[in-house]
Amino acid sequence: MSARDFWIRIESIHAVTYFAPESRAAAGDAGLQGFWMGYFGFRAAPMGAVTAGVVEAAFANFAPSMVRRAIPDAWSYADPGSLVEARASAAAAALRAAVPDIDGLAADLNPMLERAAGAGSPLGRPLFAANLAVSTPDDPVEQLWQWCTTLREHRGDGHVAALAAAGIDGCQAHQLLVAERGLPPALFFDNRGWDEEAQHTSLEVLRSRGLVQDEELTDLGAELRAQIEAITDERAIEPYDAALAATEQSELLDALTPLALAIQRSDVIPFPNPMGLPEL
Repeated sequence: MSARDFWIRIESIHAVTYFAPESRAAAGDAGLQGFWMGYFGFRAAPMGAVTAGVVEAAFANFAPSMVRRAIPDAWSYADPGSLVEARASAAAAALRAAVPDIDGLAADLNPMLERAAGAGSPLGRPLFAANLAVSTPDDPVEQLWQWCTTLREHRGDGHVAALAAAGIDGCQAHQLLVAERGLPPALFFDNRGWDEEAQHTSLEVLRSRGLVQDEELTDLGAELRAQIEAITDERAIEPYDAALAATEQSELLDALTPLALAIQRSDVIPFPNPMGLPEL
């Protein structure tokens, strides 16, 4: 088992909040205008009515202009506290639609997920800290989604820190991933708001650092990508190691696997996707 094994399963559960029709409808019902205001409003809500700059820094991989089309306007349409509740309720509805027996699974999974999340360090992790402070829902499936989201943001915050330490910004991070995996650039840039000028500038910076040549990773670029992912994984596994014995981690991973598979097979999450989430 590894941090990446946990991430694929946790991310599959969390990601219904982006793609499921229940979640899109809930954002609209809450008053948010359009898909992207729903995305930014729902995901940022645990941090409160923060400014666009805070969201840009915490999310890291979106163009500032894209964030500013939604934040802070989102808070004039809906209170962040109400959005925290709405997103969990909608995610639970989506999970029940994809996995009919999820209530029983949630009852078994929640105690271990809660222990793992509670063992994570909030230092330098704004989204994790904000989600950790969210009141535990009464509904067991809402609890499951929230614990998975909290752990997901723990990993995400650590990844942003690793990118920042390597001197890689959001647009450059996408360029490296595109070069490494041979994915269509539009998959990332059309969903993250970086225009052609920003894409060109970021690619030139990577070339000047010897990380990319002819839009392919150099050995140095591949080494840097591997270092960033290794640091992300090392930090991401810490809550599980701190809270759960090896046998418990295996038990948790085994229990998460059929749940994540069922969600992926429900076609609610597209593949490939802007998160880089692979199929199980």
